[in-house]
Amino acid sequence: MLDISDLVTAYGKIDALKGVSLQVETGKITCLLGPNGAGKTTLMMTIAGLLHPRRGSIRLAGTELVGLSPARIVAHGIALVPENRLVFPQMSVRENLLAGAYQRNDKVGIDADLERMYARFPRLKERNEQLAGTLSGGEQQMLAVARALMSRPRVLLMDEPSLGLAPLIVAEIFNIVHELNRDGTTIFLVEQNAHMALQVAHRFLLMEQGRITFKGMPGQLAEAEVIQRAYLGTRRAVG
Repeated sequence: MLDISDLVTAYGKIDALKGVSLQVETGKITCLLGPNGAGKTTLMMTIAGLLHPRRGSIRLAGTELVGLSPARIVAHGIALVPENRLVFPQMSVRENLLAGAYQRNDKVGIDADLERMYARFPRLKERNEQLAGTLSGGEQQMLAVARALMSRPRVLLMDEPSLGLAPLIVAEIFNIVHELNRDGTTIFLVEQNAHMALQVAHRFLLMEQGRITFKGMPGQLAEAEVIQRAYLGTRRAVG
């Protein structure tokens, strides 16, 4: 569904992405691993239209996204749950959710999706009128996911959803990722916690210094000696 070819994104004269090519399969969870500074967040921001590549192609179901505004990319079916959540702190939970549907004009559908979000994330319903900035980190992550889902995306981009969260909350977030995928959402996941990602992802990619250096299934990831040593041998963060 999501096909990226020869993507180069630069900061000034420094290429952060150096000819990245990959595919995210419909209905699957694809996980991108890599060390700090590898270019993972740059890739997510480029797909979402927040950064503009120097060259390359990003196609969603055959439609070219390079050159489109972030709003048009959302309209085509890409939604980003950004690193560090980035909820609107001075807006209520409900207002944050409605912001995720800002391009839609189907009030009945929006109201129905609000109820679906409250059913999937009961704590958000409990805190419906609470300012997002007063929520816990885990609750803010749930809100960021629900806000993205309000656009009815075909592909959900998730950048480090477990970052900075306590282990019990991390487990809850990964349960949500699994449930979303089980219900049909295609997910492209950047994650520091390789051990948790192994439990949900169907396919893995490794990015190093702006290039994809490994593509494989969970079993292949666990069997690759260099990856086993660097990413699975300890529980240190890798992203």
